[in-house]
Amino acid sequence: MSSVPAAGSLAVRQAELVAALVAGGPTPPGFAPAPLAAARAALLRKRAGEVARHWPLLAAGLGPNWPATFLGWAAGRPTNGGLRDGWDLARALHTDHALPALGADELAVREAAFRYDGHRPPRPRRGPALGRVGGALAGQLAGRVRLLRPAR
Repeated sequence: MSSVPAAGSLAVRQAELVAALVAGGPTPPGFAPAPLAAARAALLRKRAGEVARHWPLLAAGLGPNWPATFLGWAAGRPTNGGLRDGWDLARALHTDHALPALGADELAVREAAFRYDGHRPPRPRRGPALGRVGGALAGQLAGRVRLLRPAR
């Protein structure tokens, strides 16, 4: 007995639709491309709002470029939740030398407070730690995190 769903089964068709909506997959057979594209865009905007709630300084630092920056980064990527998506975006912007100062401050504080490897959920750090991103430096001691030097 096989646990793999048969091609054309409801489970396969649902997985194809979800992939098309949130992970940049191709349009499944039987779906009109225009309404699917509209739904995909709406879900990306909703996701951008969720990430902005978790990363308000990053979104504020990007200002009017926030939606376009996020949508360009997120298109074709499945979500990992607002916190992790924002963390991954902030790291990508830092690598590309495009992270605004407010985002660097926020990322430095998060890096000092939590361990995050990009694959598993963030875990609180137990010992003293520093987070350094660009010009920002944050320190964590006894569970308290302080921004020691903001980015310029």
